[in-house]
Order: sequence, then structure tokens, then C-alpha cells
Amino acid sequence: MTAAPALARVRPDARGPGLRPALAGVMALLLWEALGRAMTGTFLFAPPSAILSHLAGEPGLYLRATGVTLWHALLGFMIGNAVAIALATLAIAVPRSEAVIRALALVVFCLPLVATGPILRVLWGPGAGPQVTLAALAVYYTTLVPLLVGLRAVPAGWLDLVASYGRGRLTEITVVRARASLPYLFAGLQIAAPAAFLGAMIGEFTGAERGLGVLTLRALRGLEVEATWTVATIAAVISVAGHAALGRLGDWLVPDRPALILSGGVGSGGGWRAAVLTASVAVMLIVGAWWGAMEIAGLSPFFAKRPEDVARFLATDPVALSDLMTAMGQTALWAGPGYLAGLLLGAGLACLFLLSPPLAQALMQVAVALRAIPIVTTAPVIVLALGRGATGTITLVAVMIFFPTLVACMQGLRQAPGQVIDLFESYAAGPVRTLLLARLPAMLPAFFAAARMAVPAAVLAVTVTEWLATGTGIGALMAISASLSNFNMLWSAVVVLTLASALAYLAVGAVERAVLRRVAPEQVRA
Repeated sequence: MTAAPALARVRPDARGPGLRPALAGVMALLLWEALGRAMTGTFLFAPPSAILSHLAGEPGLYLRATGVTLWHALLGFMIGNAVAIALATLAIAVPRSEAVIRALALVVFCLPLVATGPILRVLWGPGAGPQVTLAALAVYYTTLVPLLVGLRAVPAGWLDLVASYGRGRLTEITVVRARASLPYLFAGLQIAAPAAFLGAMIGEFTGAERGLGVLTLRALRGLEVEATWTVATIAAVISVAGHAALGRLGDWLVPDRPALILSGGVGSGGGWRAAVLTASVAVMLIVGAWWGAMEIAGLSPFFAKRPEDVARFLATDPVALSDLMTAMGQTALWAGPGYLAGLLLGAGLACLFLLSPPLAQALMQVAVALRAIPIVTTAPVIVLALGRGATGTITLVAVMIFFPTLVACMQGLRQAPGQVIDLFESYAAGPVRTLLLARLPAMLPAFFAAARMAVPAAVLAVTVTEWLATGTGIGALMAISASLSNFNMLWSAVVVLTLASALAYLAVGAVERAVLRRVAPEQVRA
């Protein structure tokens, strides 16, 4: 779900001359080949030569599976982004609705894909419904957030000009705001492309007949290392290609791209009373939509649980509640350190890359590759290498979120005002002192934006790892509940995990507001 993260893009001038990334890519491939050959027989790593050989042996199988997953991801990508555009337009057209739309969007964004997949399979039945739905759920928020920023990125003079000609709100939105938002829209679409592919693959885990997700499960169960890495490589190549293609399209259509897009803003929202009112309205709408959808569709209460079913189950079954809370504690115990490690690693590497550009050029390609490989293919391999305990799980969570944090922080470090940097240079301050006193404060808004967006990504990473590899925590509990048709526990786990993710997101936002009020008060809306 990617997925996801603070939305930023690397400027071309940060990549250095054109030959250097290509040389770094060749060196990475050679290192990959050497490591793969050295680890032959360990069931952990496959070199590029083995992947190509395996792919050449069954090209039709992988071509068909890739086509199926790509089609589902494309449908989800279009649906999710269409919903995001509609919601953003509504929020701008009816400003009073924005707070509720944001709250609803956040809750849906925090839904654990691992848990919603089995539920969607039961609700949709056979077919592509779960794959497309999960792909849509994985992308809509990463488009909605920057689009809301872009729809407001309009000079006041433009709006005054529209008003002076007697044009209404519709012209303002479709002619002025829509054009101004295009750079932000394409930045969000770039992040959404890999997330859609990951969502489609997770949907295929729930009982699909074809697709790369199905091949992934088959390879993992048979300890087929070459097959596992073949799927991972195909998914990574498609994810990188989608991200790059949308970036090129955006550069062609809208050459003047924003250097940095923060995730929405950290406004106070009118105080705690307004926040409580917004949360109450959002909860009522969510519960009403949940109950209404089940009733209108006439779905059986056996598998389509209503809000009252979940409340009754949690209130009357203390053993089940205890199991759920124990599983949540196990998940939090590993998700928390992984989350912090990923944020610190991303921010630390951004600072290191700023101080040493040659190191950035050498390692950036490796960072991109690590982020592009879907977690569903790497989780069992990393856990097998590092163990089924804390080390493997924390590593996977950190890998999942460090790259978006790295990119956001690299752009944030460049936001330090030029006059401030000139002042430090005039006093002969060294690069480290300039970094600590000038660039780090400028980076904080981008860092906290990445920290908020990383919360659902960390939940996705830890639950996928628990589901596929470790057998502990709420991810494993949801998988077991789905296999045993224990829908009371499955729906309850979805509710509890979603609520915990939303609360964690809001907690990070509260810390963000407290810090930015001291170091960057202009970033906090009154």
C-alpha cells in the first residue's frame, strides 16, 4: 500500500550526469550476481543469470500471469484515482465537507489490506473483484492528498480575475484550479502506480486462480528460490517502469513541477471541539455506510458482519478479546521499532547523501531497487535469513518505509532558504554545522509528512510478514480466522487494527504540530 509515503520527487540535478546512474546500475547487477552465486544452496538468493534462465524456461506462464495482475492493477489504479479526484473536487466545491472527507479517507486508507482481502473475496466471490478493489484502496489516498494541495496552489489574482468576469465556482474549479493542480496530480499518480500493483498482488493471495500473486504463493510454498525472485524482479521492473512513465508524462505535460509536496497540511482544524465533531460525523457515516451496504446487498450475516455483530462479539467473548489484544500487542512490539528504524534510516541517509553526493549517486539505485520489490515476495526470504522473530520483522518494516522517508527528507533538506545558507557560508560554517543548524529545521515538515504517511505502510509491512512468514501477531490471527471462517474475529481484527492505525496517524500529527509550532510555525494553519 504503498503504499505511500510523503509525496516528493527527486530533481534531475540530484541524479548527476546520465552515465553515473547507468554505471551504478551495472555495478549493482554485478554485485547481485556475485552474491547470488556465493549463496547458492541457501534458499535465500537468486542471481540475475538464474532468474533469466528460469524465465526463459516458462515465458508463457509468467507473461500470462503478468498480464492478469497488470490488468487488475490498471483497473484499480483508474478507479481509485477517479474516486480521489471526485473527493478532492467535492472538498474544494463544498469547503465545509473537507474535514469529514479527510477523516473518512484516512480511515479507509488505514484499512489493513491483508485483512480486507479475505473479506472482499467472500463478498465479491470468484473473479477479479478483490484484486481491483485492493488496488484501488492502495492508491486513492496517495492521489487525494497532493491533489487537495494542488487545488489550492492557485495565485489569488487568478481567482480575482475569474470573479471579475462574473464566472462562478464551476469555472474556478474546472478552468483555474484544475490546471494549477496538474503538477501535484502527477506527483501523486507516480506514487500510486507501484501501490496499485502491490494491491493487486495482495488481492490474488485471497484465492485468485491466476496472476503473479498466485505464482508467488506457489513459489514460497515450494521453496522455489528462482521462481520467487523471478516474480519479485518482474514486479519491481513494472513498478519502476510505471513510476518513471508517469513522471515522464508529467514532465512533458507540465514542465514546471513542484519541488516538494507535503501531505496535506497540519492545521489545527479549529480546536478540539471541531476535531471531536468531525470525528463523530465521520464515525457515524462509516458505521452507517457499513451497515447500509450489508443490508442493501442482502448479504448473509454469517460472513458479512454488521457493526452490532462486532460490538456484541467483543463485549461477550472475553477469550476472543484477550486473543485479539495479545496479537495486537505482538504486532505493535515489532511494528513500532521497525517504524522508528525506517524513519531514522531514511532521514540519516538523506543527511549523509547531502554531505557526500558521490555516495548518493552510488547508493540511490540500490535504495530504489529495495523500495520497488514488493514486500509480498521479499518477506518470507528476509524472515528466513534473519529469523522469525523481531529482527526479520523489524527489518522488513524499516525497508518498507525508509525510501519514501529518504526521498522526502532529501527534498526537505534543499528547502533551506538560500539567504540562510549564504549567511552560513559567509561565516565559513562547515557543511556539518550548516546541516545541523540550517537544513535540518527546514527538513522537519517533510520528515513529519513522511512519518504520518508511513504509519499505514508500517502496518501493511508487519501484517504481511506475520501472515506469510512469522505466524504470530494480528496478521497471522487474521489469516487463521479467514481459513477457519471465523468471521467474527476477522471483522473485529479489521476494526481494531484500523482504529489503532488511525490513532497512530493522528498521534504523529499531534507531535508534528507541537514541533513545527516551534521550528516552522508557517507550516501550521491556524
